Amino acid sequence: MTEEESRERELIRQIVQGNRIAMKRFYDHYSGYLTAVCARYIYNREDIRDILQESFLKIFNAMHKFEYKGSGSLRAWSARIVVNEALKHIKANEKMQFTDLPDENLPDPDDEKEPDFEDIPTSVILEMIRTLPPGYRTVFNLFIFENKSHKEIASILHIAESSSASQLHRARGILMKEIELYRLKKKYDERSMAR
Repeated sequence: MTEEESRERELIRQIVQGNRIAMKRFYDHYSGYLTAVCARYIYNREDIRDILQESFLKIFNAMHKFEYKGSGSLRAWSARIVVNEALKHIKANEKMQFTDLPDENLPDPDDEKEPDFEDIPTSVILEMIRTLPPGYRTVFNLFIFENKSHKEIASILHIAESSSASQLHRARGILMKEIELYRLKKKYDERSMAR
């Protein structure tokens, strides 16, 4: 067992016992990451704060059920709780418009180009994702970051698989245009500064 694993196991044990200092350590260590996870799904900062507060309560209350599976498992488990809370919020509060493209208009997922984010700062990429319409953003996040299939997404969001596929297709299209605009603006700014 690594030093990190024994530290995490001890932290979990203390949280299960109700140790508030351990809860604060957990919060300090994971809050930045979990905020970023939530912000991929939710745009409004107050909503993010509320969802995180609810998520941390659920994490602390369910910690006794958590099965430690090695380094990274606590972080992944906590992120799943945040994603589930964000999805609950979206279903209850956001108007997601899901439109179907006829199956013959949907590209083959294997042929579809992934947006190329290589030279773009992470903060800019996350902001591009955050500004997608709620339905596109939700499906994109579930597919890309949570590795869910269209069948799983359809089940989670209570939509047709083809709706999930068309939302992802449209999200990718918007992101590719945003990337193109970002690169054009960057080139323009570099030329302006060179003059």
